[in-house]
Amino acid sequence: MIEVLRSGPMTTVQDLGRFGLRHLGVSQAGVLDPIALQQGNLILGNAQNAAVLEIGVGPLYLRFTSPSRVVLTGVDFAGTLTTGTDTSSIQQVLPGHPVNIVAGSTLSLLRPAIAGAKGYLAVAGGIDVPLVLGSRSTDLNNRFGGLNGRALQAGDYIPLTTYTPSQQTADTLVRSFSPSHVLRALPGPDYDLFDDNAHQQFWLQPWGISHQSNRMGMRLKGKQLHLHHRVNLLSSGVLPGDVQVPEDGLPIILANDAQTIGGYPRIASVIQADLWQLAHMSPNTSVYFQPVSHAIAVEAKLQQSHYFERLGEQLRQARHSDHR
Repeated sequence: MIEVLRSGPMTTVQDLGRFGLRHLGVSQAGVLDPIALQQGNLILGNAQNAAVLEIGVGPLYLRFTSPSRVVLTGVDFAGTLTTGTDTSSIQQVLPGHPVNIVAGSTLSLLRPAIAGAKGYLAVAGGIDVPLVLGSRSTDLNNRFGGLNGRALQAGDYIPLTTYTPSQQTADTLVRSFSPSHVLRALPGPDYDLFDDNAHQQFWLQPWGISHQSNRMGMRLKGKQLHLHHRVNLLSSGVLPGDVQVPEDGLPIILANDAQTIGGYPRIASVIQADLWQLAHMSPNTSVYFQPVSHAIAVEAKLQQSHYFERLGEQLRQARHSDHR
């Protein structure tokens, strides 16, 4: 078990999310950065979709009641580990480095190196909250999944899958991906409703990230986008990555907790391979959109899949080498 001694807002239990239920109005939820989740689980030898903690804002203080092994991925959170009650024994916890935990130790994650970016804590064996509609992810809007359908708070106890110290995990460092702040995108289904000037502005101008951004969507700041003429659209299905433009003319990139239907025109859709960057977009930073073809979008996703295949094989070889 893990006891939560203190938690900043927006630390939640997440896995890759819920799929195949949007026709029932169930949002995807899940980690904003699936690359970080899969890196952590591969390092620890977990199932690919084992649940982790997504950490939005520090500080987060966790006390482990039993031995474990953890790894932090995503953004650096100035982490330290105090072994047992020995305050003179403090170990730095860096992203991508697996760390052994003894019972009674306290893990402290203070603040993200980049404000607003997400960190991910994977635990050997995974977090053992109940499956709800096929996922352990927290749906904050509908208040189910994860731990009681909400963000963590002091006094919570997080159940873990049984872990034995002899369990084979790799000691290899795995580096987190660095966001480029360039999002490749396809023209959306309502692209032709926007005038030529809006097309140029969308692709060419830098868009600022608003402080109003959250797990539902990234609100952008910049020059307003205009339609050829006012239209009334019927609500239709939307997905994470869709870029909607409400009446104020400023785009919103839909994220994991977004609604399942919407009526705003969709000027573009960010390709799936680039959506992980939403976890690292801080307020007042900028992002650009780059138009690509469907073929490039498919190839980018295949390249990510090949990356995880290669990483998994490298870590398996490292585990066998370490335990000879």
